[in-house]
Amino acid sequence: MRRSHICGALALVGCAMIGASAVAAPPCKGSQRAMAQHGYAVQPAVIHERVISSTPVREVAMAQVTPDIVDTAVAAGSFKTLAAALGAADLVATLKGDGPFTVFAPTDEAFAKLPAGTVETLLKPENKEKLKEILLLHVVPGSVLAADVVKLKEAKTAGGKTVMISTDGGVKVGTATGKANVVKTDIKAKNGVIHVIDAVILP
Repeated sequence: MRRSHICGALALVGCAMIGASAVAAPPCKGSQRAMAQHGYAVQPAVIHERVISSTPVREVAMAQVTPDIVDTAVAAGSFKTLAAALGAADLVATLKGDGPFTVFAPTDEAFAKLPAGTVETLLKPENKEKLKEILLLHVVPGSVLAADVVKLKEAKTAGGKTVMISTDGGVKVGTATGKANVVKTDIKAKNGVIHVIDAVILP
């Protein structure tokens, strides 16, 4: 009998200690469901005040990643024709690569300045190589910011051709066929930089 009394007393002390621990350190939110399933009473607890959003950490991190050149151009909304042309010329994967690249990007209005039917013709599968040649005139290997562009007289393109650069009356880039005005500079992307131009560079 005496032994059973001692065991009973120890059991009561143990329960009291467990109860005190539960009050002193309430369970975190993540364990509420498991504790409820085992019959424990659970009170909401905030363990880390910095955790104020239910958005997964991975999604937040991905949202903060700088997009590549193609995604940056698409998001801008004024390069729809350029995006379509890159797709038709199979250059999307290239400009999504590591780079870095400097792209002189013609706006939709720049493409609209071409003679009627030119864009439609270039987008046809049989003209893929011609379209690719034109588009690569707009791509220079390396990340060349505006401060460096104005120091250049010419630049070698990703297609192996050369484009001329001048600063007379503003920065211009192009070929003997014609030059485009650089109207916006230093749009940075994960794999390079974009400079917006107001005309399409032609061979």
